[in-house]
Amino acid sequence: MSFAVRAEGLTVRYGRTTALEDVTLELAPGTVHGLLGRNGSGKTTLLQTLAAFRRPSEGRVLVDGEDPWENPRVTQGVCLVRESGDVLTDLRMRDNLAYYEGIRPHFDRELAGRLMDTFELDPARKPSKLSRGKKSAFGVVVGLASRAELTIFDEVHLGMDAPSRFAFYDALMADYVEHPRTIVLSSHLIDEVQRLLEGVVILDHGRVLLSEEAESLRARGVSITGPRDAVEQLVEGRTVLRRQHLGRTTQVMLDGALSTEERTQAERLGLETGPVDLQSLFVHLTERTTEGATR
Repeated sequence: MSFAVRAEGLTVRYGRTTALEDVTLELAPGTVHGLLGRNGSGKTTLLQTLAAFRRPSEGRVLVDGEDPWENPRVTQGVCLVRESGDVLTDLRMRDNLAYYEGIRPHFDRELAGRLMDTFELDPARKPSKLSRGKKSAFGVVVGLASRAELTIFDEVHLGMDAPSRFAFYDALMADYVEHPRTIVLSSHLIDEVQRLLEGVVILDHGRVLLSEEAESLRARGVSITGPRDAVEQLVEGRTVLRRQHLGRTTQVMLDGALSTEERTQAERLGLETGPVDLQSLFVHLTERTTEGATR
């Protein structure tokens, strides 16, 4: 019940604007993937192409081994939810749920009901009458309850308050564990979603900057915490991604792993070491390309 995804030389243009350029990547089935990128990086265009909302200008997309464009077998197994919720705004929410139950073969009405309660949504109301956050929450209900083989959430958290966002993350992981499928989560709130991610794709200026397992990406750097003087002694000459001070304690995040000698020195100095968070790596990597290192 999971779709694999492959893009090969994918280019998408809008008139003279190139939104995606020569994108090649694979998304393993049965995995939660994070799609990261700054505004205008091409994330939404990529997701719309995977969901057959747009056709490639060049190259191709394969979902479960087939072109999704005008492919009923594939498209009924792909659910794209954007901030707007992608629902029938002038029908009551209960009627929306009945509609999606009819077109999504794995739709779970019981799960939808539980999520409606979680997000305090009244089934008798119309999405058009909801606040921005409640509209997003209803999109989450439809996306999760659809249990599509490829489920895509494109910045669906926008407008949701913190309790609602974390309720979404918890519900996503709980149902994913019980019913594995391929999930793509696009978000700017990297600190919040990084615990969910097994794979990470970073887009920059319409190109793939990297695509790899989340743990492998985290292993690219290291955090070091301890007395300021000791920390600065250890990191002298290294590329620092982020530096934070709290009283006499300093935490820095470095680009690249520590050598055996550096780890020994860190232990001797009484410093704590750990992995780097994805947000710091993301900011660092995209700052490089913004400054023109690769484009």
